Amino acid sequence: MLISVEVNGEVVTWDVDPRETLIDAIRERARLTGAHVGCRSASCGACTLSLDGLTVKSCCLLAAEADGRTIRTVEDGRTPPEVDDIQEAFIAAQGMQCGYCTPGMVMSVRHLLAQNPDPSDDEIRRGLAGNLCRCTGYVNILKAVRAVRDARLGR
Repeated sequence: MLISVEVNGEVVTWDVDPRETLIDAIRERARLTGAHVGCRSASCGACTLSLDGLTVKSCCLLAAEADGRTIRTVEDGRTPPEVDDIQEAFIAAQGMQCGYCTPGMVMSVRHLLAQNPDPSDDEIRRGLAGNLCRCTGYVNILKAVRAVRDARLGR
């Protein structure tokens, strides 16, 4: 079936299989491989994308469900090695080890800070609750989010 989506500001048309997931379409059709396939059960958050401004677990969403909608990925118009302030903070705070969860974490942080520019530590934890990290213990991830929050607020 033909679908039309806006991906990082570019409108594209894809001929998708009705069973194709959004993460597979993003990775294979758009060649945007920042989001990862982790669990395929919406448990880990590695596949987190923004769909019409809300974070979604794209491994459990069909590509056809995105027809006519706006998708933002972790790349969001940047060409590696370009990074945004959130990604820079993750690097500076060593908020990643293996990096597998990082794109999903970054997408969740983008959404959190867009909704709440001054989150408390508890609000940061709740904002990241749908993303699992098996390496870091979250301490440096929290440091990274605090650093971005504080820098944006001029603290």
